[in-house]
Amino acid sequence: MNQKSGAARNLSAQGFTEKQGQYLAFIYTYSHMFRRPPAETDMQRHFQVSPPSVHQMIVTLERNGLIRRQPGVARSIQVLVAPKDLPILDWLKINQS
Repeated sequence: MNQKSGAARNLSAQGFTEKQGQYLAFIYTYSHMFRRPPAETDMQRHFQVSPPSVHQMIVTLERNGLIRRQPGVARSIQVLVAPKDLPILDWLKINQS
């Protein structure tokens, strides 16, 4: 595995990081709410990150076998993780204390 720093990646039992899980949960939730997968701009807006950051995450998720895309087809992301294994989406960053 590729590690950018010396710190070990915190992988869940399902084999993805917390941040990757949030992207997967967002893709799954968005797809069910709007009956189509999100565009990268939708993820950019939700996570408040740059276009290259979103694209790199999508490439990483696909490389790790967590999503599938159709080349050249917009909004073709398909989550390959069972819904029961996805984390709860931190939709509004609500403090649950």
